[in-house]
Amino acid sequence: MTHKFGLLALLCLSALALGGCATTREIAAAPGIEATDLQSLPAPKTGAYYGLRPLDSLQIAVRQDETLGGTYVVETDGYIDYPYLGRVYAAGLLPGELANRIAAGLNPRFVLNPDVTVRVSSERAPTISIGGQVATPGNVSVIQAPTLMRAVNMAGGTTEYAKLDDVLIFREVDGRKYIGVYNLSAIYRGNYEDPALYPDDIVMVGDSPARRRAESLLQLFSLAITPVILVDRLVN
Repeated sequence: MTHKFGLLALLCLSALALGGCATTREIAAAPGIEATDLQSLPAPKTGAYYGLRPLDSLQIAVRQDETLGGTYVVETDGYIDYPYLGRVYAAGLLPGELANRIAAGLNPRFVLNPDVTVRVSSERAPTISIGGQVATPGNVSVIQAPTLMRAVNMAGGTTEYAKLDDVLIFREVDGRKYIGVYNLSAIYRGNYEDPALYPDDIVMVGDSPARRRAESLLQLFSLAITPVILVDRLVN
């Protein structure tokens, strides 16, 4: 299986079946997105969970050369700008792993056998982003919301237009992007496990156009004198 543009879609068909969804759905229709045979979203490695994150402030020291020490901030794209080496990728690494990467870059051209230490002086609390049809979209602490259901609850719950069988989790693992499709109603009923969330996950709760159309029709005919009979041919 090829992976166009490096993007994989994890489409949990079993989750839809467990949720009692009787209709068929067109999957993997967007260009560059393909279905996989995975049964769950892959979890980041431990280092990615507890490692360095964008906007973390780092104290870096090189014992043999004080001029190479100082405070460095992990940029939003995950890099730091370091003397001689330029842009060094730091996000997801443990401090010791970044120290080894810098030492390898300095040795032996700039410093022979450098002794590098990296210490986090301030760090950003790990969060997930939740949007779509929830009451209060935004960033939520992953410590307070370690699962999908808890994240939705932390965001104030779903709105009246939420499409509960179309809830997406976007995640990047080892440079590859995945999309998980979940049925929140089925999770509420306990039909299948509430999926774990990790830092930098993005959760999007889908919208139900059919419900919006139905409400618009009811508003349109609310002032009618004679009864209005509607045929429900709309799928929620």
